[in-house]
Amino acid sequence: MKILITGAAGFIGSTLALRMLERGDTVHGVDNMNDYYDVRLKEARLKRMSGRPGFNFHKMDIVERKEMAELFKKQKFDAVMHLAAQAGVRYSITNPEAYVDANLVGFGNILEGCRHGGVKHLVFASSSSVYGANTRLPFSEHDNIDHPVSLYAATKKANELMAHSYAHLYKLPCTGLRFFTVYGPWGRPDMALFKFTKGILEGVPIPVFNRGKMIRDFTYIDDIIEGVVRTIDRPAQPNPAWSGDAPDPATSYAPYRVYNIGNNQPVELMRYIEVLEQALGKKAKLDLLPMQDGDVPATYANTENLEKDTGFRPRTTVEHGIARFVEWYKAYHGHV
Repeated sequence: MKILITGAAGFIGSTLALRMLERGDTVHGVDNMNDYYDVRLKEARLKRMSGRPGFNFHKMDIVERKEMAELFKKQKFDAVMHLAAQAGVRYSITNPEAYVDANLVGFGNILEGCRHGGVKHLVFASSSSVYGANTRLPFSEHDNIDHPVSLYAATKKANELMAHSYAHLYKLPCTGLRFFTVYGPWGRPDMALFKFTKGILEGVPIPVFNRGKMIRDFTYIDDIIEGVVRTIDRPAQPNPAWSGDAPDPATSYAPYRVYNIGNNQPVELMRYIEVLEQALGKKAKLDLLPMQDGDVPATYANTENLEKDTGFRPRTTVEHGIARFVEWYKAYHGHV
């Protein structure tokens, strides 16, 4: 398979690229290498692929319409895994234009590239954030998600709607994956586990929002990658039972599908911190703070549909996953 992975220098993108290369696929990676966080980490992730046969890297921005169109025209990809995006809920409050550009304009360019390039399957990153003000747990793909509480979430819902229109108009098979709090080695520095580990090792207070009364469906990176690969290999199909009288948001009469991809085992934030303390052998100093704008108190994925369709079932406990992250973090940052 010849696959395009956007956001190839990112946490999920680089790990996926390695997995696809290991099984013999040809991988073209695109990333603009922006400085939302330390570019050196992105460069280090890419180095893991350097010299491997079948890997081609393009330093490009998905917002650039002409360059992206030319890449699709020249390469003729079988599949696309679209991960490039401006991430983060809180950053969307202070820098909304970055989300409009990358998550809306950029995604439009990906859709057009797939349409004109004859791509057989577009898989794209959505987010658990789309559930917004929903409170019924676990979150189900079949529920309405019309009440986002951040611009980031709104752009991810917009991606799902845009993809459906292309599935309808051009019969482009599209699958959206709603990721639930991915963590593990090579993770993003703006995410909680990275910040907590850094703070505990440096002996500074770590920010604990909603005074720790948070629940997350923490999902280990290797489990995520397994689910992503299985999804890529199974292009979305029309649902013959779909009805406009009672429209199901997760499926369609068009080749379109949305899945939750999470651990299906929610963990209390204070337990997460406790496991991290044990892995580091050091107690955390806690800065207990109120809930942040745009955040939600709980996420919990119903993953029955993904398991039924692909056989995917996450297996990594937070105890094992956090230990693996700490091992990587110490090695990467030179801690003894």
